[in-house]
Amino acid sequence: MPSNVEIKARLNNVTQFAEKASQLSQSEGTVIRQKDTFFNSSQGRLKLRDFMDGTGQLIFYKRSDTNGPKLSSYSISPTQDPQGLRTVLSDALGVKGEVRKERRLFLIGQTRVHLDTVEGLGQYMELEVVMRPDQSIEEGQQVARGLMEQLCVSEASLVTGAYMDLLLQGPTLD
Repeated sequence: MPSNVEIKARLNNVTQFAEKASQLSQSEGTVIRQKDTFFNSSQGRLKLRDFMDGTGQLIFYKRSDTNGPKLSSYSISPTQDPQGLRTVLSDALGVKGEVRKERRLFLIGQTRVHLDTVEGLGQYMELEVVMRPDQSIEEGQQVARGLMEQLCVSEASLVTGAYMDLLLQGPTLD
């Protein structure tokens, strides 16, 4: 199963983060609208990502809900019928919830850097260090920590879990 090392953090200074990500990636990033439907699953997380253009991806992943860089193993299957697949999976498994977001994607080396605006939550960032087969988890964590420093992402801003988990927790006091 492919894997990556991930972090997720709440953003306080979106402009500074976007400027630094643009500098490091030498691009303005790519904007992607996404609607993720999470389904009940006995292990890991199962979501259908709808790109709102008639295409999507069914994604299953496992990762621990801890702060800091963590390993995530995943499987992805593309679909040309996200609505039909959503209906079948909803009937079979039940829906846990939905996450709607606008994602600005930057590519920095082997890392996918996301600047996310999530409905009901606000502004977040994610790093996904796409692991090469010969890399250790520790090497992936080192890449993630280095980018955290370059992007001015503090340990205190890190969050655990998926956006779905945060939405199910309800509003938080900042």
